[in-house]
Amino acid sequence: MKIRRNTPDQLILADTPWFIGIMLIIFIMAFVGPGILLMSTGGENIWFGLIFALGGGGLGFGAFCVFVRRVQVILDRKKDSVLIRRQSVFGYQAVEHKLSNLSHAELESTTSTREGRTSTLYRPVLVLDKGMSAGRHPIVEVFTNGSGSHRMVSTVNDWLPARVVDSDTQSA
Repeated sequence: MKIRRNTPDQLILADTPWFIGIMLIIFIMAFVGPGILLMSTGGENIWFGLIFALGGGGLGFGAFCVFVRRVQVILDRKKDSVLIRRQSVFGYQAVEHKLSNLSHAELESTTSTREGRTSTLYRPVLVLDKGMSAGRHPIVEVFTNGSGSHRMVSTVNDWLPARVVDSDTQSA
């Protein structure tokens, strides 16, 4: 996720998976294009082309539906809101909480052992300690091993205690 805006009044974090989306579109076209070309030659190639286009293109489209999701988190002091927006091929979802109920952000972790090696994966969560939606709310659905989750948690926790300074109190 990237920091789109970081002002005393508003923090916006956004993730738009352009790279994986473009790569999956190229993958889909790598199967659909030759499949259509095979079908256009006629004869027995029609079935091979159809299977090639639908099989490879279908797998690519399925992966696109599962992995390409846009996420945006908006923390707004003036509106006292935390808005988490998610958009995918299947639709749009927005969840809003009160910023005053947000305690902090932290990392959730999971470990897995494969071939004798243990790896730890992380995802950032927002912790609401009061209100109707008290609990842990993941910002992103997937766990990753990069530094992005750590950076996101630090950014949110650094932003939370920040206060807007009145212009009257600045002059001394």
